[in-house]
Amino acid sequence: MDKVTRRSFVTTVGAAAVVPASALLSAAAPAVAAAATAPVTPEPLKITYLFFNAEEVLFIEAACERLIPADESGPGALGAGVPNYLDKQLGGAWGAGERLYRSGPWQAGTPTQGYQLPFTPAELFHASLRAINRDLEAHGTPFHAMAGDAQDAYLKSLESGGQDLDGVPSAVFFDMLLRMTVEGFFADPVYGGNRDMVAWRMIGFPGAYADYFEAIDKHGMKFEREPMSLAEDGRGHIHVRQDIPANL
Repeated sequence: MDKVTRRSFVTTVGAAAVVPASALLSAAAPAVAAAATAPVTPEPLKITYLFFNAEEVLFIEAACERLIPADESGPGALGAGVPNYLDKQLGGAWGAGERLYRSGPWQAGTPTQGYQLPFTPAELFHASLRAINRDLEAHGTPFHAMAGDAQDAYLKSLESGGQDLDGVPSAVFFDMLLRMTVEGFFADPVYGGNRDMVAWRMIGFPGAYADYFEAIDKHGMKFEREPMSLAEDGRGHIHVRQDIPANL
């Protein structure tokens, strides 16, 4: 897992300041007025986890943020709510293996045969995270407490496939973690990630507009629209099509 910038990552796959209270109390009136007109830093996303336990959350949040870190282009995976996406998907029907073949026999397949393990995605994550946290506890430093370079090295060791995570090859776990992190960052916010459509704004993707009728005759012009979620319009309001009869 080579370190990449956000911009090169997007091309490949398609710190708020803390001000002491004393400083605020002594600030001059013009400075206060200027601060009042400055952009407001969004509140950190508060997630109620239903699938991950407290120990698992510490790893997932830190690992997702390391895979897609915040930079000058905008929030990273954590700011975009990617762990919330993982929690919802793993805690739902997909995580329970609703459409997976579960009758065996279980044996190693070829690379073209896809997923061959007996675990549901939910079981795979719980088993892998349990093994990872046990391993890191034995070495004295949990993943979330590591320096960035050490986190990168540990994720690289998982990617290389050199560990058995209670029956899950570490490369399989890493691949699923990475894929879901990317999904959560770019998917429609209705699925739990891409908070405030930050990824879409970064790449200029308009989102889930039902039609582009008014833009048909605008040839040669740059197409610009506020992105729209399946659930909301670009202003954060629930989007309801008024041209569809309510009784259909």
